[in-house]
Amino acid sequence: MPQIDITALANILRDASRQESLPRFRRLDASMVHTKTEAIDLVTEADVATEEVIKARIAEWMPDALFVGEESVAADPALLDRLATAELAVVVDPIDGTANYAAGLPLYACMAAVVSGGETVAGIIYDPMGDDWVMAEKGGGAWLRRPNGEAVRLHVGADLPLPEMVGMASVAYMPKAVRAQVLQNTDKVRLVSNFRCAGHEYRTFASGHAQFMAYNKLMPWDHLAGTLISQEAGGYAARLDGQPYLPSHVDGGLLVAINRDSWDVLRREVFTF
Repeated sequence: MPQIDITALANILRDASRQESLPRFRRLDASMVHTKTEAIDLVTEADVATEEVIKARIAEWMPDALFVGEESVAADPALLDRLATAELAVVVDPIDGTANYAAGLPLYACMAAVVSGGETVAGIIYDPMGDDWVMAEKGGGAWLRRPNGEAVRLHVGADLPLPEMVGMASVAYMPKAVRAQVLQNTDKVRLVSNFRCAGHEYRTFASGHAQFMAYNKLMPWDHLAGTLISQEAGGYAARLDGQPYLPSHVDGGLLVAINRDSWDVLRREVFTF
């Protein structure tokens, strides 16, 4: 595994967010917000500007790394195909939760993952509003870190029976028939939420406040950092067919739970289709 200065990468995300996304928050007009594929898939000038700053900083710091940013891939889809074979790559979501950001809701994140030899080796989720990071390096545990140097080790939540489980699930990209079945099945658990921001859902899970998360669409900038952080906090993650989730995967669904037994129960009883 390459030696990565995860603190330096974390500071790049913080600097870019404070320079570009925070000053624009609740100050966007209609000309600064655009629809990508559908009404719930937005991009703002803050997304583009934040990614440009991160990309430039990483090019100086890690010139040999492939940069895979959400907005860069929108401009050049071939970048995504190179991720599976890249010796070293940095995957970035400049504003995760763009719909929240554009609506003036203070629930968005800036995320980065480092991929080496086809596996995720580091992940960071920065919260511009709370001004802190949740981060992990493979084998090093998951941590909440603050700019003053304070660090708190993170652990997944309590092992609860299915009727008491709390979790987050996104059904927006599931086929209609599947979506209806899953929504019906969620009556078997205590509570299901959707923050429209995977970054904050992963932070919630890794901090011990939920028992599961489920997604169908797997763009790497949305899930690589959070999955590693969740695993390093003690959780279990796999695609819905039971196979490991890898940086090259963009479909097949993803289920994250506090342990393998809970994963099996959730897959059988709730996310069954």
